[in-house]
Amino acid sequence: MNSGMRRIVLGCAAGLVLAASTWSTAAAAIKVGAIFAVTGPASFLGGPEARSAEMAVARINREGGINGEQVELIVKDSAGSPEKAVSFAKQLIEEERVVAIIGPSTSGESMAVKKIAEDGRTVLISCAAAEVIVDPVARYVFKTPQKDSFAARKIFAEMQRQSITTIAVASGNDGFGKAGKEQLEKLAPEFSIRLALSETYDSKATDLSALVAKMKANPAIQAVVNWSVAPAQAIIAKNMRQANWRVPLFQSHGFGNIRYAEAAGAAAEGIIFPCGLLLVAESLPDEHPQKALLMQYKTEYETLHKEQASAFGGYAYDALNMVAAAVRTAGTDRARVRDAVEGLKNFPGVGGVFSFSPEDHNGLDIDSFAMMTVKDGRFILYQEQ
Repeated sequence: MNSGMRRIVLGCAAGLVLAASTWSTAAAAIKVGAIFAVTGPASFLGGPEARSAEMAVARINREGGINGEQVELIVKDSAGSPEKAVSFAKQLIEEERVVAIIGPSTSGESMAVKKIAEDGRTVLISCAAAEVIVDPVARYVFKTPQKDSFAARKIFAEMQRQSITTIAVASGNDGFGKAGKEQLEKLAPEFSIRLALSETYDSKATDLSALVAKMKANPAIQAVVNWSVAPAQAIIAKNMRQANWRVPLFQSHGFGNIRYAEAAGAAAEGIIFPCGLLLVAESLPDEHPQKALLMQYKTEYETLHKEQASAFGGYAYDALNMVAAAVRTAGTDRARVRDAVEGLKNFPGVGGVFSFSPEDHNGLDIDSFAMMTVKDGRFILYQEQ
């Protein structure tokens, strides 16, 4: 059994249920909080995140902890609910006195918790993608996923290369979808791309054929960008295939889990999307600054959990390692931990090489993304097809 220290707390209608107690009998001097959607519709995010954070803590504790002290990870399961995330953040800050919080899993939860972290003067390293989480910058709030605007720019640059000038945008009505839609609409003119249609749909929809028919009815549309998270990513691909509509389908970086391609089946073939380099770690040159860490994370995660590693778990892995690095430098004083996180430079992670600053609490550049596609049911670099 893993040797890390954790407590997992599940949110439910009846209150809180203690699902697992610490695995070690030693008292933990350093508490790190986590808010993940371990269950519920966003569990495809929160599950890998919780497992990755626990794996990182186990490794740290096996190696002697931080400055000789063991780490206790307290995982709260929000099930994707912003209300639960707010309640859990207050508990972690006020009652557990954690040194920092990693998560939440979703953009809506992260925006709800942002002010709680600021008011509580406790570092929050979000594992959600929306750029508004760190723009404008909040003193105690950081995030590990790459920026929405970088993803939009990567998509539009590829469209320019393919001489695509007129597109349709479809986006979910959750926080991630809304944030992506805003970036696509804002940046399209910069790339001389016209949005002939920009539609929002219910993220919980199980059939998007009517939306696909509406887009297909406009003969000027040369490609579609879908910005959402599962299950819509697979559904829209299937509906386009069923309608025999063969224009290119671009997805957001939220597509970076092979389960989405598997859910779409044959309809996933040829989907184009930006994502971090974890998905193609084996093909990176040995001298690449991320390769050693990517391979370590991927190998350990897949061996331990018998499932493919995804970008989502990497977000939490990076966040936990950032907190550990900050505590090694600054101790457990929350204000000093904040300063130490903001001072991280050239910090290799799963999501990229991070360099934070007072003006940038994401710390990544556009090269943290590469364009990828699905070929024969697996992810490959787009230029390799």
